[in-house]
Amino acid sequence: MDETLSKAFGEQIALEQESAQAYLQLAIWADSRDLTGMATWFRAQSVEEQDHANIFIQHVLDRDATVELSALPKPAATFDSPVAAFEAALAHEQRVTAAISELYALAQSTGDYRSLPLLTRFLEEQVEEEASVRTILAELRMAGDSTTAVFMVDRELPTRRGNE
Repeated sequence: MDETLSKAFGEQIALEQESAQAYLQLAIWADSRDLTGMATWFRAQSVEEQDHANIFIQHVLDRDATVELSALPKPAATFDSPVAAFEAALAHEQRVTAAISELYALAQSTGDYRSLPLLTRFLEEQVEEEASVRTILAELRMAGDSTTAVFMVDRELPTRRGNE
């Protein structure tokens, strides 16, 4: 594996781990407000992001390259509302999508076609991830100040796609 590409995969691994931490912090925030459905959804996302990091780690190791973990920034811990929490989640998913897109372009430009199927899989998954968060965000925005409507969204979240 090209050294530049190996380094870029290392950055992606760090971003996936950062995502796992961000989602875990979101789960803690939601749980502390008795939004247990949101907490469950965020925790499942955290596990999924760590799984992604592990898949990238294994890919780099399988290609006989070195993986060195990076220090992670502290995630945001407070949010003004469930809408703000999901806005943060969407921004993070969009950041991950952009990073994977850049990694794909780098793999193409270096002629590393063996990485493209893996990256294509993740790009396709990011479409689903962003759409899922956008849908939840739209529902919470529609709920507005209605605690009953927010409660209904919260109770439905654990059964959402991706959390089976």
